This record gives sequence, C-alpha cells and structure tokens, in this order.
Amino acid sequence: MFLPRVGLETLKPYSVEEINWPIKIDANERPTDLPPAVKAKVMEKLAALPFNRYPEISAQSLKTAIGAAYGLTAANVLIGNGSSEVLEALCFSFSGAGRSIVYPTPSFSMYGIYAKLADSRPVPVELNADFSLDADKLLATAAQTQAGVVLLCNPNNPTGTVMPQDQVEYIVANTKSLVVVDEAYHEFYGSTSVGLLKKYPNVAIARTFSKAYGLASARVGYLLASEEIAKTAGKVLLPYNVNALTLATAEIVFSMRQYFADSIAENSRERTRMAAALGAISGITVYPSQTNFLLIKSENAAAIVARLNERGIGVRDFSTAPGLSGCIRIGIGTPAENNAVLEAITL
Repeated sequence: MFLPRVGLETLKPYSVEEINWPIKIDANERPTDLPPAVKAKVMEKLAALPFNRYPEISAQSLKTAIGAAYGLTAANVLIGNGSSEVLEALCFSFSGAGRSIVYPTPSFSMYGIYAKLADSRPVPVELNADFSLDADKLLATAAQTQAGVVLLCNPNNPTGTVMPQDQVEYIVANTKSLVVVDEAYHEFYGSTSVGLLKKYPNVAIARTFSKAYGLASARVGYLLASEEIAKTAGKVLLPYNVNALTLATAEIVFSMRQYFADSIAENSRERTRMAAALGAISGITVYPSQTNFLLIKSENAAAIVARLNERGIGVRDFSTAPGLSGCIRIGIGTPAENNAVLEAITL
C-alpha cells in the first residue's frame, strides 16, 4: 500500500529560516569568501576538470592527504557530503533496532533525527546549568539503554562550550559504545581527540570544511577512525556520494589550509572582544566559547533579535528551544559586522 514509512509523521526535518541578511551571522559560516590565492587555485583546477566524468569514487587523493596530516593512512579516512553525512553513516552502521543513540542536550539538533532514521532510540542527556557535561550520567545512560553510538559535539553547538580532552577519554575508556566526537569547530578550539584513535578501538572523529575553511557551499566533511570503522561506515554511503567539483575544491583548500590561519586568529580576537563587550551589557549573560560564535542569554531575547533583524542582521534565535530559554547564537563576523551588532544591541 502506498503509505509513508511509519514514524516519518513525527520527524521534524532540519530547518532554518532562509533570509539573505545584509549581515548574515546566523549559520556559523566563515564571514568572507576563500582567500584570493586559494580561490584562484580552485578555479584553475575546476577549469581543467572533465565534467563528463564521474568523480573519483574512492576519493583516494583527498583521503591520502588528510590521513597523512594526522599520522594516518587513507584507509582511516572517509569523505562525506558534509560531516552531516559522516555522522549519519556512523549512526546507520553502528546502531539500529534495539539500540539507542545517546548524546548531550542542548547540542546539534540533527542527532535525534539521525537516531530515528537509524531505527534507534534517541536518548538525550541534559547538560548541567552551565552547559558542562556529567560524564558519569552519560555513561550510565548509554549502558542502561544499550547505546550503539554516543555522540559528543566538541566544541558544542549551539553553546560554544567544550569538554576537556580527559573527560572525552574517560567516556571512551568506560563504554562499549562507539563514541563519535563531532569536531566541526575544531580549528577554532585547537584541541582534538585524534590522539585517542590509536589508544581505543571505539572512537571516531567527524570534521567539516564548512566552518573554518569556508566551504559551506561545497558540502564536504570527513571521518577519522580505525580502518574497520571507516570501512563499515562506507558501506551505507551512496556511490559517488561527493561530487568531483567538491573533491577538487577540498583538496586544494586542505593543501593550502595555512592561508586560513590569519582569519582563524582574527575570529579568536573578535570573539574575545565581542564576549567582553556583550558581557558588559546589563541583563546579558555570555557563555564561554571556543568556536566561531557566541551564545548569549537575556530576558529580552525577543526584543534583541527584533532589533538586530530591523538592522539587517540575522542571528539564530534559540530562546524558545528546550534548555536554551532566552538564548541567542551570534556568529562572529568581520570586525565591521561585529561593530554593527554591538551598536544595534547597545542602543
């Protein structure tokens, strides 16, 4: 009978309001285009690309380059259509009926959706009031619910907070579940769980080119894991899951990633400046962040968002989301964009 799959009627798809704001700081994107030297190399490579040919199905060139950068081999790397596809593939291949997928909340909103699509039970574990994680609570929940996968976003989106690496290792060492560390904002933080890959068999790292490297439009991410985990997750990906244009672009960007160091450093300086300025405003709480955004809290969140929107500034309003009452996520833009945000909020 022609009917939708049972369960889809309750599934809420990932959705954001698509508005082309003059100052767009609502999606944690790089605020400027690729560095000119990088973009020139990308365009040169794309100009020579045979558009009539399928992409390299194994993405071997990009996997080899990424693996070598972390002391790994191409067999330890899997390329995805954004880190979202990597995370979904891990949920599909290491969870399923009778298992749960456990993750802290508030965190990336897609985790629960990945769990349901994998026919698994989504089990969120509430963060503490300061958005820190109770590792023992998470481990107990994973054991009680027979978790196939534990998802840890570090640094966490949308809070911006981090889990110390010893806490991540404590979780990995004390569970039989696959622990997936979502490091989408790693470049802004600097610290990583990659070192755990050679110590434990049950850990995997997901990364993206969309944030620090400005390739949100190209949709490319990657997995760092044991050869067995990478091979298993690869079984659920579609053939040619990443197009040739994206693969060629990502390879150039990764080989020239040193060109992004200045913008990442500027992001850190601007984040510190914005946190201090916003924190000095009466009634606003600014949470610590190691990302390219800040989460703030105010009893007047709706009025602040409205004031920003009136001035053509788009931010992400989380004020009615569970665990995020009164919260707004503000991306770190260019210095001029950040000045405009401060001017709008302080008026």
